[in-house]
Order: sequence, then structure tokens, then C-alpha cells
Amino acid sequence: MHDPDARPDCCAPQGRDAVALPVPPVPGHRAVVAPAGAGMVTLPGGEFLMGTDDAEGFPADGEGPVRRVTVDAFRIDAHAVTNDRFAEFTAATGYATEAERFGWSYVFGCFLAPEVRRTAPRADGTPWWSGVAGARWDRPEGPGSDLDGRGDHPVVHVSWNDAAAYARWAGKRLPTEAEWEYAARGGLEQRRYPWGDELDPDGTYRCDIFRGTFPTENTAADGYSGTAPVDAFEPNGFGLYNTSGNVWEWCADWWTAAHAPDPVANPTGPGSGRAKVIRGGSYLCHVSYCNRYRVAARTANEPDASTGHMGFRCAADL
Repeated sequence: MHDPDARPDCCAPQGRDAVALPVPPVPGHRAVVAPAGAGMVTLPGGEFLMGTDDAEGFPADGEGPVRRVTVDAFRIDAHAVTNDRFAEFTAATGYATEAERFGWSYVFGCFLAPEVRRTAPRADGTPWWSGVAGARWDRPEGPGSDLDGRGDHPVVHVSWNDAAAYARWAGKRLPTEAEWEYAARGGLEQRRYPWGDELDPDGTYRCDIFRGTFPTENTAADGYSGTAPVDAFEPNGFGLYNTSGNVWEWCADWWTAAHAPDPVANPTGPGSGRAKVIRGGSYLCHVSYCNRYRVAARTANEPDASTGHMGFRCAADL
């Protein structure tokens, strides 16, 4: 069951309740630790204005009020974890993702062959998502699909629990929501996007989102109908790529839509909950329905949930 206080991402199914498929036993995995540090950006931390009162926002999501937040210096991945990097993790540890253990994951219906789309169970409230048996991180569209040509794309079909397991192996952790937003803003204060207030400045595409008529027609005018390489488009002022669009990114925090307006240092969210924060939007976000590719936008999903548009990047203490 998803958090009843959370506003679901219009593009994302919530949890695994909508589809009942058998759950195989949990396999063991080897405890192997990877070297940390490669591909990370060191940020000085400091005070910034978190959240937004933007008229284009969703107040029920807890995007506001705008509040002064201070974060300590930290490191964060310049881009989301790739399929190639996640493959190194699974090869080293034998780890099986929750999508593998549950035996299925959610795939955007337009990516499926018609016969599969007709028979796959649909997610409640978001019928463009199909629960596909055998869909997993290395078979993103289910059996018969693979990662050919997508090694540098963000890994998807990973749950919060999977992301946390990878982070531990890599000697890192998931970023707090405050760290994520501070980094995603790239040093700009209260701008709508990591590059400013205009979505396509001077007609230049700066992110991978749904272009066309959601959910039936994606023109792919920005170059991608699904995931893009993790270093596609220009980075923000801090050198981070794709903090708007491409894939939703898991954060460490439990979800809440209630924020005090008072200044706070190093917030970590509630002590417990039923859903984890995801940030950044994805290739399925569209202005007509889910413009959560704005840098202050937020939503949540259950820790065991996996879809074809949720990934993650890692952070680390200095």
C-alpha cells in the first residue's frame, strides 16, 4: 500500500499492490566492497532556499513553503548510476534486485509489443504502466529485451532497497532530499530548472522529458523516447547531469508533505514512514500532466517499488 498522504507521481504506479505475481525466495549475495570516489563532485555546502511556491507546482506534494536550509559539505555523483556500473555490482556480489525476486516490474506500455501490452496487468490509476513478468534492470522491457546500446544509460527497475544496497557496496549512501535539491540547483537560487526559468532556452533542449501528447504520442524531439545517456545534455552549474528528467532518483528520506518554514540544518526527513522520496522527474513527465521535472518538484514511492523510469545517484560524506 502506498502512503495515503503522498500525491502519486502521475507517471508512476505506487508500490506493487496492483499486480499479484508470485514472489520467489530471496537469494543470498556476497559482501564485497567497491572503491569509492570516482565520478563524484565535491560540494561546499552552505545555506540555500529549498522548495518553491511556484504557481506551476503541486502544493499537495509539499513543494513549499520556501525555507532556508543549510547542508554540510558532501560529495555526490555527477550523474545517475549506469547499467554498466550496476552490472559490476551484481557481478561482484551476486545481488538480485527486488524486481528479480518479485519476478516482475512496471514497464511503460508504449514500449511493449501489442500482444504483451494486451495481456499484461495494468497499474491502478496509471494504466499506461503494465506489470511485466520478467522485467528487470538488465531486461528493461521484459523477456527478449536487453541493454545493448544502453550501458551508459541510467539503471532502472531498481527499488530504494536495491539503490541502498548498491550505495553500501560502493562505499557511499543515498543523498538526503536536501542534499539532492542543493546539488540539483547548481548554485541558482529559486529557479524553476537547474539552468534557469525557461524550459527550452533559445529553443535548446536541456532535458529528457515526454514531448508530444501524453501518454499516446511522444515526438522524442529532445532526442530520446526513453532513457538517455547519463551525461546527455549540459550539466548544471555544479557539474551534475540530468537533475531534471531522464529518471526519477531515490533519496534517503522518508516522505512527508509537511515542512516547517523555520531555518533548519541538515534535515533528514521523518524518522519512519511508508514511502521514500524520489526527485527529478523522468522521461515520462509532461507539462500537460506531470511537470515534476522542475527542480523543486517531488513525489514518493514505496521502498520495494520498481519501474522503468526510476534510478538513483549516490552521495558520500567528506
